[in-house]
Amino acid sequence: MTQKPDLPSLDKIPTIGPDGMLTSYLGAFRYFTSSGPMVQEGYDKFKGAPFKLPRFKRWLVVVSSHKLVEELRKAGDDELSLTAAVAEVRKHWHSIGRESNENQDLAADYTLGRNSHTNPYHVSVLRNQLNRNLAVLFPQTHDEIVRAFDETIPLTGDWTKVCAYDAASQIVCRVANRMFVGAPLCKDPDWLALNLSFSKDVVLGGRTVSLLPRFLQPIAVSLLTNINAQVRRGMRHLVPVIQDRQQHIDEYGQDWDNKPNDMLSWLMDAARGDEKSMQNITRRILVLNFAAIFTTTMSFTHALFSLAAMPHYIKPLREEVEVIINNEGWSKASLDKMQKVDSFLRESQRYNTSAISMVRLTLKDFTFSDGTVIPKGTFVGAAQCPIHHDEENYVNAGVFDGFRFVNKRMSEGENAKHQLVATDPVYLPFGHGRHACPGRHFAANLLKGLLAHLVLNYDVKLENEGVRPTNMWIDGSLVPNQTAEVMFKERRF
Repeated sequence: MTQKPDLPSLDKIPTIGPDGMLTSYLGAFRYFTSSGPMVQEGYDKFKGAPFKLPRFKRWLVVVSSHKLVEELRKAGDDELSLTAAVAEVRKHWHSIGRESNENQDLAADYTLGRNSHTNPYHVSVLRNQLNRNLAVLFPQTHDEIVRAFDETIPLTGDWTKVCAYDAASQIVCRVANRMFVGAPLCKDPDWLALNLSFSKDVVLGGRTVSLLPRFLQPIAVSLLTNINAQVRRGMRHLVPVIQDRQQHIDEYGQDWDNKPNDMLSWLMDAARGDEKSMQNITRRILVLNFAAIFTTTMSFTHALFSLAAMPHYIKPLREEVEVIINNEGWSKASLDKMQKVDSFLRESQRYNTSAISMVRLTLKDFTFSDGTVIPKGTFVGAAQCPIHHDEENYVNAGVFDGFRFVNKRMSEGENAKHQLVATDPVYLPFGHGRHACPGRHFAANLLKGLLAHLVLNYDVKLENEGVRPTNMWIDGSLVPNQTAEVMFKERRF
């Protein structure tokens, strides 16, 4: 489970599950399918004090008190490093989806390519070009939301059953790609199918490959996944687009008239050296698609299940959207005024959350203020799920309250503090501090646009009314049911 030199120091930290050299592997298997309950057990038993959990390759130390979470946030990168954790655990998706969900040990060297984490130049593109252009690109985003919904969930007068996860992944993929590669490629059936299958291969194949010895991983990835073939398939779509844009640059300069304002153009502009190759740019777009599709689909599916299980939220959400849209039309600015929509999504992420957040790797021995020493080479993270469900942090924490954060805004008079994109020591889906997810503004903009369009145009319910489909724990992630159906029909006026 861990290197022998670490054992003496780690032995002083209490353990959830067996902690023997061999028996700890049983705990690691338990973590894979019951990570939330294990973290909750440690939180309840050792509340305020660090504890450790067994993983297949090493131990994970978990902190939970406000004070220690803040110390985790404030620690220097030369002490507790996210970058080192990314490189070591291959957590390639932190750049757009979640800053710190430690569950993604996906052997990214062999699934996504080493460059995705050794040279993450796409992070600066996200922070700068993408976030800065969300308002400018919103008309295109909204146009694709409308088209994607119309084609995926047609408006009908009768109730129609739709697989929620599949529909969400199709819509999210299409809308995200309107900003990534533009039209018409964003709606190309083969391009969409490629990105959805790529995401599944990365998750399923990567998790399996990561359990194997390093020398077997290159062989295993070729046997268990189609990653390399999918990159070649992606190149068949992107190479002609890249070549056409490069030809315009060569003829008319870097800022030629009518240059597409999308992620592909920004990556082409930012890439240097080998990163400018067709293969590397294609792989980078696929990486961003994986992150956007996987995380945003799960978030929207969770919200959709909650809305369908509690349809009394539809009317107040719809009324808010109608008033704002009738007065201002569709824009990012109008989305930003939809406090109930924002609150519903924030509550969904609070309630349906991953087990761990803010994972760091110690580059040197680190001592917390309570005297706990974390030896060099150890992973440390925050107990996200228990923190989100603690009565000391949230009133009626075990109850889903879709307008919880609207009420907090009104009672506390702090509008920005309780927005979907805001982070703090007791709200950690996007991480917290300087390493908080740089793509959270993109994700929030997309999620709010999807939910606003949904409540404005559809009625939704579950066939078994009021009974929300059961989630499942998979290696730290709380995954929404991927086969459950939601019933849709055109809204009644």
